[in-house]
Amino acid sequence: MMPLCFAEAGKPQIIRRIGGSPEVKRHLEDMGFNVGSEISIVSMLGGNLIVKIKESRVAVSDELARKIMV
Repeated sequence: MMPLCFAEAGKPQIIRRIGGSPEVKRHLEDMGFNVGSEISIVSMLGGNLIVKIKESRVAVSDELARKIMV
């Protein structure tokens, strides 16, 4: 298990755990980041990630990406 920010771009991953405060967890779940969901990194720009989750592309900061374990 590793933080999303260290995952290989373009390779599908499964979310194993979401860390952080209850507010952070709720925010990520509202954006579609749920345990068991498939996610892949589209690109990395200046420390931020563009990820594909549930047929949508979402920008995630490096700080939030470190809380998503794949």
